[in-house]
Amino acid sequence: MAGRLKALYVVFEFVLTVGILIILMKLFNKKNKILRQKWAKLQRYLIGYDIVEIGKPDPDAKLLLVNHQSLMDIVVLEDVYPADIAWVAKKEIADIPFFGQILSVPDMITIDRESKSSLVKLFKDAKDRLDKGRVVAIFPEGTRGRGDKILKFKAGSKLLAEKLNLKIQPIVIVGTRRVLDSQNLSCQSGTIKIIYLPSINPKDDKDWYEKLYRDMKETLVKHTQSS
Repeated sequence: MAGRLKALYVVFEFVLTVGILIILMKLFNKKNKILRQKWAKLQRYLIGYDIVEIGKPDPDAKLLLVNHQSLMDIVVLEDVYPADIAWVAKKEIADIPFFGQILSVPDMITIDRESKSSLVKLFKDAKDRLDKGRVVAIFPEGTRGRGDKILKFKAGSKLLAEKLNLKIQPIVIVGTRRVLDSQNLSCQSGTIKIIYLPSINPKDDKDWYEKLYRDMKETLVKHTQSS
């Protein structure tokens, strides 16, 4: 019951603070990275969780491949990651009245998974953001998992990395679903781990995507068992 009540509090708090964040980013658009980071750090205080980072971000990596289990995955990376992230997200989120501007105002990348031209748009938008000095982040699973295992990767991330010849850093996040499970409406305090794995150049190994999946899968299992 306590977890459900806290989740309801978080939903209310998100609606309020995300609305304020959108307005502030509109007013001070050149500072939207700083505003997003301050908002994310505020969540750590309001929800009550700790972040432990293992390894370090690679400043030369241009594409982040991240496992997905909770809305909190985005929040914790916005909190700690030093570069300006351009998230790849579903178009359905951008279509939400007013709150969809959380993607459009900071110029995130949206894709329509039903469109045959979605990959072409992804390549074009990703190159645009990279040319502006940002780092692209994508969830290769394409949807949220339960947090105890990594789902099979979709082909889009592989095609994007190889098409634009991007250096990739895999990131494994552990514990966000325990902190906030929006599907079952539960929230609790806890510790979230962010594990930065060694970066990869796709041109160095034709089997890089399969090996990356295996490494991320094994890392998640290892750190989930030790939590």
